[in-house]
Amino acid sequence: MRDDFEAPQPSSAVRGRKAWSVEVDAEVSAALRALAARPWLLPGRDDEAIAAIRRNLDAVRDALNRLGWVLVVERDLIRLRKSSPVRREAWAATAPPSATCTWFFLLVAAAEAMAPRVALASLVTAARAAAAEAGLPVMHDIAERRAIAAALRMLDERGVIEQVDGDVDGFVADEQARVLLGVHHTRLLHVIANFAEGDPADDPAGWLARVEREPDPARRMRRRLVDDTVVYAADLDVAEADWLSRRVRGDDGAPLAAAFGLHVERRTEGAAFVVPTDAFRYPRELGPLPFPTPGTVGHAALLLCDAAAVDGDRDPAVPGWRAVSEETVISRLTEWGQLFGAGRGGWAGEDVDNPTGLAGKVRDLLTGLGLLRVDDPTPDAEGGLTARSWWFSPALGRWASLAAPPRRTQPAAPLNQTLVFDEPISQTPEH
Repeated sequence: MRDDFEAPQPSSAVRGRKAWSVEVDAEVSAALRALAARPWLLPGRDDEAIAAIRRNLDAVRDALNRLGWVLVVERDLIRLRKSSPVRREAWAATAPPSATCTWFFLLVAAAEAMAPRVALASLVTAARAAAAEAGLPVMHDIAERRAIAAALRMLDERGVIEQVDGDVDGFVADEQARVLLGVHHTRLLHVIANFAEGDPADDPAGWLARVEREPDPARRMRRRLVDDTVVYAADLDVAEADWLSRRVRGDDGAPLAAAFGLHVERRTEGAAFVVPTDAFRYPRELGPLPFPTPGTVGHAALLLCDAAAVDGDRDPAVPGWRAVSEETVISRLTEWGQLFGAGRGGWAGEDVDNPTGLAGKVRDLLTGLGLLRVDDPTPDAEGGLTARSWWFSPALGRWASLAAPPRRTQPAAPLNQTLVFDEPISQTPEH
């Protein structure tokens, strides 16, 4: 593997014709960002992105090779086989329920032996047989049917099992609902992107560690910068910190960012690849978890970020981060809910009535973005437990809150707000 990064070049067939074109570079960048956000591209849904990738296949693969990611291009499918992200807690915060994930893989196992057209009831029967073989309980209750329906929707999003006739949601109320499904057997082969030796049931943590393992620190850093909202200096080992100090804006990080149409932002607390505001039309193009977002949860999150910037506690061990107790978070949300009210022009009624539930939604949003970390309570001197603390990332200072609750039609706040956290920008010279 080469350590020196070379900017992606067009193939020899098109080099003479397009190498100079700014439009080609922009098209490659947009294609790479689309793949990073949606690793499954399907005809009929992603035709524009598929066409762009096919036109610039060598350049796209050159950039992905720097990350160690494999691009599968087939007649009716483009699949990016990415590495598993290392921040498990952040990704788990917005992951589907475990029951849905279990039935997702049970349905995949059952679908292998199914005909290209199969009744939903037959597929579910085979999946339950696979569950029994694996020693998993089968309940035949409504919770199980909801999990199965959710898993089928996940498979439909990937184009692996698609609904041909009938309504999958009808299965929740009636196990005998007449639903015809189509099974794409060749796509089943690409469901699992990463493999590791061993049995995950015997040693789940060890198996996950083997799946995530990437021995080369430079490649680990490149992946994190593309995958994560922010890479924090405090989280890095010695080799990774060395790469961050010497190569993030030099011969490795900056060219990779340019290939994706991004630019590098480096501060004392870490670094991030930032998307220019003119590089996308809608926040959803950036991935499944855009931020800032309109609505009660997005507004409450921004207000809490402001509150943490003003009143949050500091810890020299985690420079730039600000802590607020969970009790204070819930108290603030209760106060704001009463201030803005429920209903039209205010917050959602269910969130005003349940500030603890709203706190959970905000926690999941910010944790999923890698912008919040919540401490577990610890024993105190009096034999009790300390209050749970919410640690807000210094990167949250990029955004300013709105005074009033935003309506759904209101555009999201710009992404290039002046930093309000007052940590100094790194003066570490790049080599």
